[in-house]
Amino acid sequence: LFPKLVAVVLGLLLLAIVVRDRKRILNAGQMWRNTFFYMDKVRFFGALALTLLYFSLMVPIGNIWPNTGMGFLICSIPFVFGTGFLFMHERPKRALITLAIIAVCGPSFVWWLFTYPFFLTLP
Repeated sequence: LFPKLVAVVLGLLLLAIVVRDRKRILNAGQMWRNTFFYMDKVRFFGALALTLLYFSLMVPIGNIWPNTGMGFLICSIPFVFGTGFLFMHERPKRALITLAIIAVCGPSFVWWLFTYPFFLTLP
């Protein structure tokens, strides 16, 4: 019941915003053309692809080891490394080593925190 209620409220708020700002929304075409022309397409679509891949693989990988959070852990490490690598402007060896340490330690700590002190299972 609660997720449906939240979805309905968000939908009504979206409808209210569209009705209120319909003129600005309809006249925003040029702004979006400029934004798309000048944006960093590799980083934008790369981040989008990594995010879709991350969420698509988390549950199937987690089903191999149910109720252990391994899906989260195994998917999060390459996701953090991939997004960090994607958004780095320069990639010296030292920065990549630091990124690799963060990519392993960050998700591992979150996995440990959710698994043991909070007793929550991740996918």
